[in-house]
Amino acid sequence: MSRKIKTGVLSYGKSGSLFHCPFLELHSGFELYAIVERTKKKAQLEYPSIKSYDSIDVLLSDSEIELVVVNTPSVTHFEFGLKSIQSGKHIVMEKPFTVTSDEAKTLYHEAKKYGRLILPYQNRRYDSDYLSVKDVLDSGKLGDLIEVHFRYDRYVYHLSDNKFKESPIPGNSIKYNLGSHVVDAAISLFGEPMAWSKSAGQFRPNTQVDDYGQIQLKYPNGLQVFITTSLLVADPMPAFVIYGTKGAYVKERTDVQEDQLQVGIKPDDILYGVEEKGKEGVLTLFEHGTIKKQEKTPSIKANYMNIFENVYQTIRNNKPYLVTKSQIIKQIEILE
Repeated sequence: MSRKIKTGVLSYGKSGSLFHCPFLELHSGFELYAIVERTKKKAQLEYPSIKSYDSIDVLLSDSEIELVVVNTPSVTHFEFGLKSIQSGKHIVMEKPFTVTSDEAKTLYHEAKKYGRLILPYQNRRYDSDYLSVKDVLDSGKLGDLIEVHFRYDRYVYHLSDNKFKESPIPGNSIKYNLGSHVVDAAISLFGEPMAWSKSAGQFRPNTQVDDYGQIQLKYPNGLQVFITTSLLVADPMPAFVIYGTKGAYVKERTDVQEDQLQVGIKPDDILYGVEEKGKEGVLTLFEHGTIKKQEKTPSIKANYMNIFENVYQTIRNNKPYLVTKSQIIKQIEILE
């Protein structure tokens, strides 16, 4: 394997400690080299050999670092992404990519100017539920698609103790948080929509940010895709419901990776990314329009390590990255 990609991570909160550092540590193509920790040095307890920097500017001035993970608060993504590119680094950009599509376009323009790569982090493309949905769609068993419903729901009645997250600043809303995942899923599976409409609401007591969002995407040939996100769903409905001319597919949101990472299960564990039995999707087909056939479809094993393998292959071997510039800009145009 080629020389390792020395990588710096801009934050060691939930994103850094769960979704990035464990994978960078285990993948043989990366060296988890540095992390920004302004006060508490928690990362060094887990990764004693890393460099712990007190500021982002100091990390970016380290010429040894080739790749930077921009996983700071949403409103700062553009600023720190731009600084990273202009410092000569490739970037992995956490979701939401930016707050506005103009910011996204500027980042891609600067990346081209400086000869750097932008690698958007859309980890839900490697959830087991998403992969199971993709497998059914790729099979063509549903025929021509008519109507699709994607949901990302939680029940969080009380406001977060993190006052920053509850502040009405750009990028702080459910559409940018959970919505970026679901819009990306729709774009990756069905392509870029030709039109869209949306609505939002605030329902938790004293909230200043949207905690409900609904987006309708319109595609050629009449396909309608409905995206819903909410923080007040006490009894969640299936996350994926797809209707076609030959049948339907229903799947719960059941990926286990985040829960496993939170309890310390590593990405190289044999059970990592394996859904529990009984959570399979249900495929309902009509043969010749009359005879009903219903079956459970096996869940696909998933691993976010595949994202980092994609990053490695793009940087070292110039292979196309799974999330394209066009897809990201369209996503932000829909969200903003």
